[in-house]
Amino acid sequence: EADKTIVIGVTPFPHKDIMEVVKTVLAEDGYNLEIKEFSDYVQPNMALAEGQLDANFFQHVPYMEKFAKEHNENLVAVAKVHVEPMGVYSKTIKDKDLKNAVPDGAKVAVPNDPTNEGRALLLLQKAGLITLKDPKNLSSTPADITSNPKHLQFVELDAAQLPRSLDDVALAVINTNYALEAKLNPLKDALVIEDKNSLYANVLTVRAGDENRPEIKELAAALNSPEIKKFIEDKYQGAIVPAF
Repeated sequence: EADKTIVIGVTPFPHKDIMEVVKTVLAEDGYNLEIKEFSDYVQPNMALAEGQLDANFFQHVPYMEKFAKEHNENLVAVAKVHVEPMGVYSKTIKDKDLKNAVPDGAKVAVPNDPTNEGRALLLLQKAGLITLKDPKNLSSTPADITSNPKHLQFVELDAAQLPRSLDDVALAVINTNYALEAKLNPLKDALVIEDKNSLYANVLTVRAGDENRPEIKELAAALNSPEIKKFIEDKYQGAIVPAF
């Protein structure tokens, strides 16, 4: 039936993999999930806003809110699904008590794009290395640090270059996708890592007003089902963690 078809936009990894499992869960309830794959972060939101999709699954709330504001669209998150945890890595420091282990004046590499830099600084704050002017500001930069007792020197780099910087810095704060590409294991190698409470959980997104459509509720329930939780835990082994 036409009204039992849900069209969702995703980016490839891991969103498409997860959604293929969701498709089998929904099929048991008579729903047909049509998955459309996108290779960038703009088109899935534009296609959603224009009504070509019922929902999308590729982004976290800070990105969604920034996009919606810039494009004057009204998008809402209806379910948290997983976190691709950002972690703090080092080739020279092994002690996870970074307040004691990090030498004075150490260089710390962080992403240079606004979304990820603020996220990295929040993680360093969580580790006790710095204090931010607004401890919840997702757009913080090194200029917003009010306490830096270790006199850390921040090196701002393109996110993809961060793994290569480990030879030259004491610490680097790296997104999971780039850590995995560099053969780093987030579970074993990260000294500090985000957990399921991260503000950067990837979410199921819909147009405002569609949250209560029956098929959207079914889709959200399937994404937060025990089957999906087990799939994420078994397949990604902690490199990606359920956020529900």
